[in-house]
Amino acid sequence: MAGDDNSVATVTRVPQITAEVRLDGTGEISVDGRIERVRRDTLQEAGAAITTRIAELADEAGQPLPVQVRDPEGVWSLLIHPDGTVDEAPDESAADGAATDAGAPVGPPEGTPAAEPAAADAGPTSGSSALAPSAESSDALPDEPPAGLIPPSPPGRDRSSATLPTLDDLLAARHPVSPGPAEHGFRGGVRRVTFGAIKPGPGRAEQRRRVQQAAVRRGFDGPKTIVVINPKGGAHKTTATMMLAATFGLERGGYVLAWDNNETRGTLGWRSAHTDHSRTAVDLLHALPTLGDQGTVRVGDLDSFVRTQAAQQFDVLASDEDSASAASVDASAFTSLHDVLSRFYRVLIVDTGNNMRASNWQAAVAAADQIVVVSTIREDTAQSAAWALDALRSSGHEDAVRRAVTILSEPDRKVDKDLRRRLRTHFGALTRAIVEVPHDNALVAGGPIDYDSLDAGTRDAWLRASAVVADGL
Repeated sequence: MAGDDNSVATVTRVPQITAEVRLDGTGEISVDGRIERVRRDTLQEAGAAITTRIAELADEAGQPLPVQVRDPEGVWSLLIHPDGTVDEAPDESAADGAATDAGAPVGPPEGTPAAEPAAADAGPTSGSSALAPSAESSDALPDEPPAGLIPPSPPGRDRSSATLPTLDDLLAARHPVSPGPAEHGFRGGVRRVTFGAIKPGPGRAEQRRRVQQAAVRRGFDGPKTIVVINPKGGAHKTTATMMLAATFGLERGGYVLAWDNNETRGTLGWRSAHTDHSRTAVDLLHALPTLGDQGTVRVGDLDSFVRTQAAQQFDVLASDEDSASAASVDASAFTSLHDVLSRFYRVLIVDTGNNMRASNWQAAVAAADQIVVVSTIREDTAQSAAWALDALRSSGHEDAVRRAVTILSEPDRKVDKDLRRRLRTHFGALTRAIVEVPHDNALVAGGPIDYDSLDAGTRDAWLRASAVVADGL
């Protein structure tokens, strides 16, 4: 009956929905605790599939449904409509956690100065054992440090304190960037599918990435030379040289050279993409007199001597690869090449040989604007790196060592935690910063490095490493 007072309105129950989407294209939806799994090729495709499924649930419910979404950038709140359109959740209290992850600036808490890492002020302790563990500083470090920027931990400081600034904070203070809308991850996907109607801010990971990119892209006051050292083979010097060059090249748009300054034969040419010639630094050295004096050499004259890595926008100058050759590069040869090459490249990354007594090795160190000491997390390569720094300090390069950057490379997916802690303590007391990069199967074979085949986490770690190196130039 139209006027019946006993009619009862139907109330539709709103399900509790959460979702997660991951970098590898997997994800899941939880509807009142019931899990539905999603697997696609990319994160964006998985996000679209999750959005479509929740839109179907919204259509069944006859109303938009709120959902808490977690992606690699953080957590945020959405309202998904039956027609598939997406809004940000109107309930601000429900989105508090999302605001913390998605919009918070990268930097220290308010009132906390973004200071230099403490190890930059604390010099090495005289008479300390090169790789001796420090119980006091070890207790202050977490068992599982993140694979990325690892700030050195001075003895007696509590690493668990959330108020301590990190190297990321220091980079953010020096290279602030405009946040802008998200470009990557689930947030970037939402912005694209809504044609910009919703412009979520970048998550903390994307903000850190933008800060690191700004550090690498900044202008320099002239050409800069980065020298990668460790007098032991197998320490990942060549890998580090290639990865730094690729990152600088991609972020700066070229004018980057990876140079194998081995006195005889090195392997940088083998790790680079092959080109239509096999000329090396020795060939360029011999050709310099025919190219004219230093002031008349043109950048095009170098094309037949360097090996262009087109995809990553950098060049490689290989060392001598002729097994029958008796040619070698000395200090004078290095200086002649460096004088010419620094006219055309803004960033030169020099891969050194294993003989610290070689005159070209010493000439490279003398020309360095930034030294990068590389070691795998192994006893032998770490001891070699420590010995090299001791030798540099004793030969008048104390300041260069204190401004140096240490890159620790994981030789396997399983890492000796105690050794890692000891290395971070030791090199943290000697050098300006420590960066840790993860193991990646794509780098194991020893052939030409295919940058695109690397894990996203590997590329991000080398971006962090490059940002810290650039910050010292």
